[in-house]
Amino acid sequence: MTSELDYHSMLAVALAEARLGMKEGGIPIGAAIFDGTGQLIGAGHNRRVQQGDPSLHGETDAFRKAGRQKSYRKLIMVTTLAPCWYCSGLVRQFGFGTVIVGESRNFQGGIEWLRSLGVKVIDLDSPVCVSLLGEYIRANPAVWNEDIGEES
Repeated sequence: MTSELDYHSMLAVALAEARLGMKEGGIPIGAAIFDGTGQLIGAGHNRRVQQGDPSLHGETDAFRKAGRQKSYRKLIMVTTLAPCWYCSGLVRQFGFGTVIVGESRNFQGGIEWLRSLGVKVIDLDSPVCVSLLGEYIRANPAVWNEDIGEES
């Protein structure tokens, strides 16, 4: 059934969240969680800057907004950027079967690790996602490096 899903439309939801985060003064990374039929369950964006919470990444925000689920195996995590190790751990811990990635040029994260565990990872290599985050990183290197746990 997943072959019939429109991953680009799903990514558009995550991109809208990323833009909302940037409008709020934060890092433009968004995420959304869909069920196997393409129904939106939860969406969110990185709010580390806005709320001063280093754990509030786009994926974790979408995860929290989606609420408890009986199973995560058939759910699809869509994110504008390859998930970091923290968010990759969330995908692994809760057993998401599929991750749709907007781009992995600006940051590779844990996508190869997730693939090695049998998670279906589809990198859409979206030029919009690449540009949105790339421009943010160039304009805000200290904030970006802090967000990924690097020394500034």
